[in-house]
Amino acid sequence: MSEYEALMRVILAAGLGGAIGIERELQEKGAGLRTHALVSLGAALFTVLGVLLLDMGFAEESNVLTDASRIIAGIVGGIGFLGGALVFRGEDRAHGLTTAAGIWAVTGIGVAAGLGTYVLAVGVTVTVLVILYFLKLFERLMGTR
Repeated sequence: MSEYEALMRVILAAGLGGAIGIERELQEKGAGLRTHALVSLGAALFTVLGVLLLDMGFAEESNVLTDASRIIAGIVGGIGFLGGALVFRGEDRAHGLTTAAGIWAVTGIGVAAGLGTYVLAVGVTVTVLVILYFLKLFERLMGTR
């Protein structure tokens, strides 16, 4: 993979994360466009770096075990702390769970874009938007909110 392709993957991830962030902005949530775009971009960047390190033969030359799956595992674990910071307990229920789940989802989208699985990244973005928008309408119709 060239650095230009890596850059395009990271930019795609930022755009897809930003699309979800726009929906959060429209719902007037604290974590919106910039947050979602940056989380997705960061996840893609670290994933791409893991792939590039292997492509460059870095692991063989320095006896350092480098593989993208370990980097992805670190991303998933680390993002949990960010998501946890978004959840607050109110008097009657917890707040911020959907936003935290959205942050977790855009992390996955960023990893997918970083790995070059574009159809998966775009498809999951569309699915998340459907969940956030249409299921909210469904909840209102059912009277659960």
